[in-house]
Amino acid sequence: MPRGDKSSYTDKQKRKAEHIEEGYEKRGTSHEEAERRAWATVNKESGGGNKSGSGRGTPDTHVSSSRGGKAHKSGSWEQRSAAARKGWETRRRHALS
Repeated sequence: MPRGDKSSYTDKQKRKAEHIEEGYEKRGTSHEEAERRAWATVNKESGGGNKSGSGRGTPDTHVSSSRGGKAHKSGSWEQRSAAARKGWETRRRHALS
């Protein structure tokens, strides 16, 4: 199979890549770069082309798409910094007593 051949991908993987590509293009990425990133994301999540059929292959991880466009799970930089200061103050106060 030559490089760039998408025949071994399932319809779901092709739809996912198309959806990811549209998202990149909406944010101003060129078509070629958006397509490259979309297929890289699909490959990272699913391990490349899968054969269709129930129970075949390994399940997708969705690790890449779960990160996209979301804030840090612990809050913003300011919130994490404030929490660190508060923890430091608490530890210092407990050490003195």
